[in-house]
Amino acid sequence: MTDHLSSAGAVPAVSIVVPVRNEAGNVAPLIAEIAAALDGRWAYEIVYVNDGSTDATGERLAELMKTNPNLRQLKHAQSAGQSSAIRSGVRAARGAIVATLDGDGQNNPAFIPQLIEAIEKGNGRIGLVAGQRLGRKDTGFKKLQSRVANGVRRRVLSDGTRDTGCGLKAFRRDVFLSLPYFDGLHRFLPALVRREGYEIAYVDVTDRPRHSGVSNYGFFDRLWVGIMDLCGVWWLIRRKRSTPVVTEVK
Repeated sequence: MTDHLSSAGAVPAVSIVVPVRNEAGNVAPLIAEIAAALDGRWAYEIVYVNDGSTDATGERLAELMKTNPNLRQLKHAQSAGQSSAIRSGVRAARGAIVATLDGDGQNNPAFIPQLIEAIEKGNGRIGLVAGQRLGRKDTGFKKLQSRVANGVRRRVLSDGTRDTGCGLKAFRRDVFLSLPYFDGLHRFLPALVRREGYEIAYVDVTDRPRHSGVSNYGFFDRLWVGIMDLCGVWWLIRRKRSTPVVTEVK
């Protein structure tokens, strides 16, 4: 793999953050696809956040790091959830632009360049570019629960986003780190980024079946937490006040 960094030790322009838990079979093919999408276009790094995996995910990543100098692995001693893993990756990221995708292979890295380009063309106005899935490959029940959750969220928050569950996103690192953090943050990024006064852009992306393994996220284990989070985000938006213009009197 070449053209990852413009020179040894150079700061990458883009950081790709991938949260994973027990995805040993998906690591190598996904990294190869990310490289195919980005090589020669940006100086970039790939930051895998190993969220307490109990399979061989950590070992696979360690082996791949020997031949991929731009690949990094962060480890959570215990699983802390997807939002926490994304936050750990963004905090450690060295790029001014961060792109995220799920580690199960359902998000196609070929769409990452479109997300990054939309941020760059936004001239500071666009804080987030969100992928919007077409032709989802999940079970009928999972599609139903997602449709219900997205519908309720849109009605309550008026965030203009039909699908916040897509892992393919790109954002300015400084914008993300300015947001209030809570578990479940990644599901409410459009509303919270709008709250900070930034625009949101959207890219339609095609969904794929996962390469291997099983989903690490269920429905009933996060239903009530999601409802409470929704209420909290609604409260944050309602309480937001415009930032006053400050001048120093001398």
